[in-house]
Amino acid sequence: MKRDLLLFTAFSLFIMVAPQIFAGGYLMNVLVFVGINTMLAIALNLLLGYAGQISLGHAGFFGLGAYLSGILTTTYSLNPWLAMPIAACVVGSLAYLIGLPVLKLKGHYLAMATLGLGIIIYIVFNETVDLTGGPSGLSGIPNLHVAGITFDSDVKNYYLIWGVTLAVMLFSLNLAGSRVGRALRAVHDSEVAAQVLGVDARGLKVQIFALSAIISSLAGSLYAHTMTFISPASFGFNFSIELLTMVVIGGLGSIYGSFLGAALLTLLPEILRGANDYDIIIYGALLMVMVMFMPGGLVRGVPALFRKVFSRKAEGGHA
Repeated sequence: MKRDLLLFTAFSLFIMVAPQIFAGGYLMNVLVFVGINTMLAIALNLLLGYAGQISLGHAGFFGLGAYLSGILTTTYSLNPWLAMPIAACVVGSLAYLIGLPVLKLKGHYLAMATLGLGIIIYIVFNETVDLTGGPSGLSGIPNLHVAGITFDSDVKNYYLIWGVTLAVMLFSLNLAGSRVGRALRAVHDSEVAAQVLGVDARGLKVQIFALSAIISSLAGSLYAHTMTFISPASFGFNFSIELLTMVVIGGLGSIYGSFLGAALLTLLPEILRGANDYDIIIYGALLMVMVMFMPGGLVRGVPALFRKVFSRKAEGGHA
């Protein structure tokens, strides 16, 4: 427990001083997106990595949080700090109601059902033009402000986003180490065995599905008030796949792995931007190599790689 606290403290300090190390307007904007994607990856990892339930529709919950916050603040002039929890409650309640029938499914049937859900939400964003602006998007969303401070710059948004992200990480780490977290892992390993041990597997799956949607909604609200403009294109099927890739690449069942996956897949396209038409090929090849040689994700694969290198050096030294 003490080791976990020290690790989280060190990580938090690194995040807080990062703007001083990586100073630069454009890069700061990218790091803001790393924070938002980390929140989303954690949300999906709680469902997939801990409870073993796949979802291909989390971009929809992300979008619902963004649009509900945007509509409440622009159309109904609600305070953003009030709009965000309202959006989270609505999305969480919707996810809970949807989860009751959907989470009876397993494997690829569950994947298809959540995929359908995400597509339906995306279509609603496009078709309800009077409410959402349709394909043209919703603009004029106000920035968040508190105590006379308006979060209208990359540096301010960085500290806002990462302050919330660190809170979500701390909550998720505590949840993973609690009795609920152990029950989730039991459901992941064997739902039947978990039920024999007295775990309400179905109820737990629905609850973690709703919690995952609430965190995604929160990330969506922050995205809307940071960007001040949203459009359906940001919440489509492709982004759901990207989130799934972040979780798998970072490491299933690891909160820090969610950060590593989000950081890699957010920064990599920016790094490869200078590769012209070859960036997609390089991007795909790197992902293939990582999945082949680091099946446990970055959080497990990188330490294993270092151990292997050092053990070979040690053997060479003894020889």
